[in-house]
Amino acid sequence: MAVLTREALEASPLADLHVIAREIGIDGFRRLRKADLVDTILERQGGAEEAEADSGADATAEEETPRRRRSRGGRSRRKAADEDGATDEDAGDDEPAETPAAARDEDDEDEAPRSRRRGRRGGRGRDRDEDDRDDRDRDRDRDRDQREERIAEGTVELLGNGSGFLRVSPPEPSDDDVYISAAQVRRCELVSGDTVTGPVRAPRRSERYPSLVRIDTINGKPADEVAEGTPFDELPATWPAERFAFGSEDPTLKAIEWLTPIGKGSRVTVSGAAHSGKTEALRRLAEALAAVEGVEVSLVLAGVRPEELSGWAVEPAAALTFATGPDAQTQAVERAVDTARRVAARGGDAVVLVDSLDGVEARAARKLMASARTIVDGGSLTIIATATAPVGGETTVIALDELLTRTNRLPAVDLVRSGTLRPELLVGDAGAEAIAAARVAALEGES
Repeated sequence: MAVLTREALEASPLADLHVIAREIGIDGFRRLRKADLVDTILERQGGAEEAEADSGADATAEEETPRRRRSRGGRSRRKAADEDGATDEDAGDDEPAETPAAARDEDDEDEAPRSRRRGRRGGRGRDRDEDDRDDRDRDRDRDRDQREERIAEGTVELLGNGSGFLRVSPPEPSDDDVYISAAQVRRCELVSGDTVTGPVRAPRRSERYPSLVRIDTINGKPADEVAEGTPFDELPATWPAERFAFGSEDPTLKAIEWLTPIGKGSRVTVSGAAHSGKTEALRRLAEALAAVEGVEVSLVLAGVRPEELSGWAVEPAAALTFATGPDAQTQAVERAVDTARRVAARGGDAVVLVDSLDGVEARAARKLMASARTIVDGGSLTIIATATAPVGGETTVIALDELLTRTNRLPAVDLVRSGTLRPELLVGDAGAEAIAAARVAALEGES
């Protein structure tokens, strides 16, 4: 066998090194790394050269007695070639007395089916296929790591289930948009319209969009700094002092604006018996509030009639009929209120319209209504919900009269049962006196 140098071995494919190792009788060569295999081949090659030099004087005698060598060991041509460096052409005439050592070594090393070892040429192709698969796996892992390191920047758009998307080309969706989990939205208190950056991982087998690994910045500030603000429930609150001016000629809206005024941060229930017009009143309020600049309005339909799911000026964040269970209705309202809380905490003005709270457990309804407030030197959260009766804690109650509604005598506001706390902050002292006078007149008319 020709002497191989380290440079030649290192430049050879792993499959060729396996062939060389098999020929010179290296045990367990498949378990060796390429560098270790090169060292082993060089060591075995050096030992063979020394053995050949020591036995040079006896070479003639060995050539003269080939058959005695064959009778002593009964070894195959392959074994003779492994030990002597030459193939005995007559070695295959006699049947070997036992399994060749080289074959036993291969069986012990590979522990593979015999069908996988079908000659040097087939083994070499198989080894190359395995190397190609390894290279493809490494390339795929490297590409995945590079994709994970990609930084995405875009605008947050929240979904009704609490999760969202990072729109890289807002406002239109695209295949490059990045999914944001609901846990990330809650943890970083994201709201629609936030500008967010962060690393992205590629979609997995069952996913369509890439996902945001973490949120690094929100509106140009570190995410940790934004998320470490004062908890919403601990923010100082004050009485509503800025009235929503609808400027509408609709009799119902006009009566609400001046006789039961609503301000930024108010807790409002539109109450009344069935068929008193609660949903219609809320529909008109939604249309008027959608036209107010600087206010983010969201609508939750929970427990309404199927016919009432459409025809709203504001796209519902959730739309559930009365056939839906109370837990689902409660969760739908909670998600909308949580989003509005984040808007208010950032200094914005949010309004949540709910139709209705009748399917929400009483304690949960009060907790949701308690989120409405005007934050001192901050934003505001206004909640306007329909209910058969006030839930408690309202700053404004708009009671509707079923008889007035059924006879189409609008406005159908029951002034005796309606009212606003501290109305002078919204309409001034003169307006508060006018409200009181109108209530007295309504009371005298009932008597």
